[in-house]
Amino acid sequence: MVDWFITLINIRPDALSIWQDPVVKERLAHYYSVMKNEKPAKFLVARLMPVDVDPYSSDLSLEELWSIHDKARGEFTSMYKDICSEGLNKLSTLEKPKYSYLDVKIALAYKLMNPCRICERRCGALRLEGKPGICAIDREIIVHSYFHHMGEESPLVPSGTIFYGGCNFKCVFCQNYDISQVNPRGGEKLSPQELAMIQAYLRRKGARNINHVGGDPTPHTPFILESFKYLDINVPQLWNSNMYMTEEVMKLLEDLIDIWLPDLKYGNNKCAWRLSKVKDYWEISTRNIKRAHDVGDIIIRHLVLPNHVECCTRPVLEWIARNTPRALVNIMDQYRPEHIVARHPQLYPDIARRPKREEIELAYKMADELGIIYKPIS
Repeated sequence: MVDWFITLINIRPDALSIWQDPVVKERLAHYYSVMKNEKPAKFLVARLMPVDVDPYSSDLSLEELWSIHDKARGEFTSMYKDICSEGLNKLSTLEKPKYSYLDVKIALAYKLMNPCRICERRCGALRLEGKPGICAIDREIIVHSYFHHMGEESPLVPSGTIFYGGCNFKCVFCQNYDISQVNPRGGEKLSPQELAMIQAYLRRKGARNINHVGGDPTPHTPFILESFKYLDINVPQLWNSNMYMTEEVMKLLEDLIDIWLPDLKYGNNKCAWRLSKVKDYWEISTRNIKRAHDVGDIIIRHLVLPNHVECCTRPVLEWIARNTPRALVNIMDQYRPEHIVARHPQLYPDIARRPKREEIELAYKMADELGIIYKPIS
């Protein structure tokens, strides 16, 4: 198990005062109640909801597993509401089942990774046989670092952040290129039990949430879900992702994740292909972000790229205003040329500089005109 840990004890003042904002508190009400231990995290209830079959049985087909999952999903929704109405102590009165709704999700996730269709690249890698996908991840959990992150949005800090190796995007400007593309397998290899221990440690040391990020957490979905079997502490689960997962994976995550932190990078498929080498980006990312918004609390991030305000920032903000009205938004101004752009700026002259002040101010003006709340959380 990784034996290094960084903690910062000084909490940003705005992280304490942000909850005085009634709009922020209302829109992140579920996350807030779990963070304050007033309600249980979703995964705790999912692993207490019994199913009457062994989901790990080799006799079950993928279709049969999905049938079991979808039947249990309705029961989970009712059970979760009942437990929340009675309080966190209700969990201690429930008997842990032999097989649970969480077990069904874990079994499905592992089936989906061999051949792999965890993300929408659907590369078909036989990951359980040790063959990495395009993301560079196979059957092993790879963690590069974990710590209390103080640079996230105000409602989240200190955030118990876990940086996983690998990514299904190939962004030419990636700021975490060392762990996402250059040396994705260079981190520590862990078991699901050890991953659960890290999460518990972060929470006990004051983390408001467990922030699954990278790279991207999506390739690690089966391992993260399995870690929840061994995590005996109440903590909100946060999914910090490019949201390029399949609909099946979204279905597995939505009853386990307490708050979503997606990137909505591009306003069209042309820019997404040119800068991240992914197809059908707009349709896939907006589909998944809309679903996350409809089932839970959400903060959407948008990184303003130089020379991309009209082609990307405007359509992104207009889509958010129309489709995810409850979302808080972080319009991010910290883009800087990194990775391939930094080494070969002539290949990407449009993004070979930091955004100008006028570009950031224009993005803020667009958000104001659309009624998007963004400043209280940045």
